Order: sequence, then C-alpha cells, then structure tokens
Amino acid sequence: MIRLVRQAWCASRLQVKIRLLFFVLCSSVFAAPAMALPLKKATLMPLWSPQAQFAGYYVALEKGIYARHGIDLKILPAGPGYSPEQTLKNGGADFAVLWLTTALRQSANGTRLVNLAQIVQRSSLLLISRKNSGIKRVTDLNGRKVGLWSGDLSLPPRIMFARQGIKVREVPQSYTVNLFLRGGIEVTSAMWYNEYHTILSSGVDADELSVIRISEQGIQFPEDGIYTMERTLKKNPALAKAFVAASLEGWRYAFDHSDEALEIVIKQMRAAQLPANRAHQKWMLERMRDLIMPSTAKGEHGQLNQQEYEAVGQAMRTYGLIKKYPDYRYFTGRPNAGSH
Repeated sequence: MIRLVRQAWCASRLQVKIRLLFFVLCSSVFAAPAMALPLKKATLMPLWSPQAQFAGYYVALEKGIYARHGIDLKILPAGPGYSPEQTLKNGGADFAVLWLTTALRQSANGTRLVNLAQIVQRSSLLLISRKNSGIKRVTDLNGRKVGLWSGDLSLPPRIMFARQGIKVREVPQSYTVNLFLRGGIEVTSAMWYNEYHTILSSGVDADELSVIRISEQGIQFPEDGIYTMERTLKKNPALAKAFVAASLEGWRYAFDHSDEALEIVIKQMRAAQLPANRAHQKWMLERMRDLIMPSTAKGEHGQLNQQEYEAVGQAMRTYGLIKKYPDYRYFTGRPNAGSH
C-alpha cells in the first residue's frame, strides 16, 4: 500500500514538472516575437531653430512615435550658421527639412536629393507695408525699399518682380522685422506663421497694414519638405518610409493635442536657450495647421503635387535660377511610377 502511494506521489510530481517545463517552453516561444528589435539610428536637421514650425518632429520624438516606428532619432541643432542642405549632402544628417526652391537649386548643381514628403503645401510668404505708404498692389512696389532675406527665401518675390516688370530697391533683411518697425524700409518680407504675428504683437493693428500674399500672385511655391539623399534612400528605403510615417503621425498628434505640443516645443526652445513666447508659438502652430492640412489640398497629406512641382521648376528655369530640374518621379523617389 505504501509502495503504491509512493509511486502515485512520484508520478504526480513528474506531471507537475512536465507541465511546468511545457509552460516555460510555451512562454519562451510566444514571447520571442514580442522582443523589441534594435532601433535604427537616424538624424534630422530642421530648417531653422526650434519653434512650432517644426512641432511635428519634436512631438514625434517626445511621444516615442519615432521609436514605435523603429527609429532612434536625434534632431540636430539648426538655425544661424547651419546649412541643412550642406549637412545632408556631406552625410552629417540622414534627413533634412528644406524648401522646394532650395532642393531644386541643389539638384540643378548635381546634388541627388529626394523629396520624401511635402509638409507645407503652399506658400506662406508675405510682403508687408503700412497702408499710409500708398502701397496697395504689386505694381506699387516699383522703386520702393523692400527688405529681402538672403538665399532661397528671396526667390519667390524676385520671380514675382520679374513677372510684373518691377524694379525694387532691395535691402538685405535680417531675421527680425525691426528695420521695418523703425521705418528703415517701406516693405518687409514676412512669413504668415511668424513675422506677421510679430508685427501685430508689436502694437501695429492689422488694419494699418497692406499685405501682399505671394501665393495670390501666381507664385504658388510649396515650402517645407522632408528630404534625403538618393544614396540614403537606396541604402535603406524602409527607414525612409518609417521616418515619413512617424513624422506625419507626429504632426497629426501635434494638431490634435495643441497644448501638449506647445509645451514640447517650448521645452526644446528653452533647451536651445531661445526666448519662448507661448502666444506666438500658438499662433505659429495654428498657421502650420492651415498650411500643412488645408481644406482644399490636392492629393494626399504629405505628397508633393506634380503640377505644382513642374510650375516651380519651370519658373526657376525661365528666370535663369536653374538650367534644369529632375523628372518628378526621380525627385520623389518613385522612378518606376507612371506619370500623373
């Protein structure tokens, strides 16, 4: 009897051990696919210093959206003294935010850039004057002192002047509108999401201003886009695709959670030791929503419209800014896609 009890007890212990071993093996098998793969390191250089113009990228980084897409992203310092296009070209960044005009000029010089996504779908560039200056329309700019930024930011207004047969007195403009506010120039360049609000915040009433929107003068130049080098895209197309998906998700999150997005942007600004005005950044984020996701946008969110691309390329070629520009399919990294 004792022998039978002992045998039964041993058998019971053996069954427990077998069940435990089976449980451990099953746990290991089912847990293996859930193990996180190592993140791919990548770098991004924005077009300028931290501000709400780039909220989507900072939000995607802070909220772990890039990490969920398999990317360990580092956002590089940008602003005065930095050149996103040169950093991209030299291999110092995997991705960069550039204006379309900059990308086309670089491409014309032999730099093989690829537009992965067109974030800002339309031009936000303005020429602002005081109404008491007598400037009401584009032709009234003839002979006036107009502040223009250096580099590619001045290309849209210069093309507009050339089309209208206007000669202005160009004055180099710094990164502030102080010269305009002090009466040093009659007309200042301004971005709708930035300097325009700065002028209003200085105490100038909107009714006192005459505003010429470049986009309403037949100069519809898309601005901020996400770019990479052709070699980077060929080497790791999955990384480029994941980066774009995460960035667009970051922008959607920023617009859906604007207060949280503003806190993230201001945190970045303070880390860069920049003055952070919440009201101004709020204005900027709201205008970026208008520019990035306009209600009448053609095509999908983030896609460069082929017709607008051709218009910009042809305008730059017509006025001697470039001699040629890439085929749309190659420029957008889709050489095998059919024409639209």
